[in-house]
Amino acid sequence: MKNLNRKRWGKIMVALSLSTALAMTGTAAVPAQTAHAAQATASSSKASRIVATGKSYMHTPYKFAADRSSTKYFDCSSFIYHVYKQNGITLPTSSKKQSKVGRYVPKSQLKPGDLVFFYAPIHHVAIYIGNGKILHTYGKPGVTISDMNNAWWTAHYNTARRVL
Repeated sequence: MKNLNRKRWGKIMVALSLSTALAMTGTAAVPAQTAHAAQATASSSKASRIVATGKSYMHTPYKFAADRSSTKYFDCSSFIYHVYKQNGITLPTSSKKQSKVGRYVPKSQLKPGDLVFFYAPIHHVAIYIGNGKILHTYGKPGVTISDMNNAWWTAHYNTARRVL
């Protein structure tokens, strides 16, 4: 009888130990998942602010080699520099240098707030705003929204970077 109680007690202890270990593992995974979700939400929120900031400059005139301190006119890279700087992200001042920061993003995985680059060598940059649209500045329209899936932009697409 004593032997049977020891075996039963041993099984109960093993079951309790396993239950405790599983409970601790599950508890540890929840904060990690929550942290990842919070980071994704923060990134999405920052992207929304960046897009809103950029849109607030709609139709601001384009000027080649625009002064970085001015918001009366922009060239493509000064527009990007200014919009991201207003949202706490300091980027280089040229599109070529901007194309080297952050991490590479395949075209199929673009998210709002990603930087998209055109031409080879790179000399145009835009903000991806979702649904195949980009926010940028060039020529007569000044700051504008274009369809990146338009044949012209598709033909000149080069790469994308995520800085958020």
